Amino acid sequence: MTTMTAPVPSGGRRVEHPALPGGFAVPDFSAPLPPREGDRVIQFREALREAMSEEMRRDKRVFLMGEEVAEYNGAYKVSQGMLDEFGPKRIIDSPISENGFAGLGIAAAMYGLRPIIEFMSWSFSLVAADQLLNNAAKLLYMSGGQWGCPIVFRGNDGAGGQLGSTHSWCVEALYANVPGTKIVIPSNPYDGKGLLKTAILDPDPVFFLESERMLGDKAHVPEEEYYIPFGKARLVREGDAATLVSFGRPVHFCAEACEQLAAEGIECDLLDMRTVRPLDMASVVESLKRTNRLVVVDQSWPFASIASEVITQAIEQAFDWLDGPPIRVNTDDVPTPYAKAMEFAYLPNAEKIVAAVKRSLA
Repeated sequence: MTTMTAPVPSGGRRVEHPALPGGFAVPDFSAPLPPREGDRVIQFREALREAMSEEMRRDKRVFLMGEEVAEYNGAYKVSQGMLDEFGPKRIIDSPISENGFAGLGIAAAMYGLRPIIEFMSWSFSLVAADQLLNNAAKLLYMSGGQWGCPIVFRGNDGAGGQLGSTHSWCVEALYANVPGTKIVIPSNPYDGKGLLKTAILDPDPVFFLESERMLGDKAHVPEEEYYIPFGKARLVREGDAATLVSFGRPVHFCAEACEQLAAEGIECDLLDMRTVRPLDMASVVESLKRTNRLVVVDQSWPFASIASEVITQAIEQAFDWLDGPPIRVNTDDVPTPYAKAMEFAYLPNAEKIVAAVKRSLA
């Protein structure tokens, strides 16, 4: 398990329910501040559990449904103990029918509830793609604003460690193409908790993409309540040689690459996007004005990926600031291999990122 330092809020204060009339707003606890003495260190899965439990205590309309979330305490123990506290009417085991329980959740959201629907893997969400993309994402638009869909779909995204091609989908590029979706991809426990709490309160459908490989990661997470707004990237590291842009698990690969580059006197900006829809291009452009070079690291396949979108928007918005062509580091353009060594070679890694940064400098 990895222990990492994440930003924490500067002061603790109870936050009132932030779904405000006339708009949706949350307090901004996105700034990267150092941990304070005495702050807890907890696992990623525990931070997600706290986020759900806090919102369920506040609002009886919030419930969790998915495969093995109740009696088994969650396939990855994210919902451990929640059945004991909230009971079987709010922590609901579903049959193996993603299309069915995704549709049930959407209907519940239409009638005023606040569902959290857990997919054991986002690979399995493809079975429910019609519900997610043809119903949840379009409901507000097609009803002329009469029916909203405040629902969170969450679960594990990407290669989970020798799970093979059909269980290792990165769905963000596929789902981000559809208007009406919000897509959140946290890289650490602090962000995971703050972003999930915001997702539960959001009036629109939110796709919350976790990584099975990070659920045991530990970080400082304060006990007081906080939210992280969508569309605000986190500056993980500051430099002037190049801008590294990433999200989710690859942020860790980028941080490792930055350490290697720093040993050679090459200091990079590292931006953790946190959400890819909305996408904080303002922070990317601001960084490019100082570094003039861009490398985007994305665990999706390269064709029509989030990396491709970031680069396109960077060229549209900051072409005059670029001193060379942007470079993307993706997974290889093949189905995810099962063999451990091949899966490592297929994914982005520090060596690939270091080489990409050096190419951008050349």
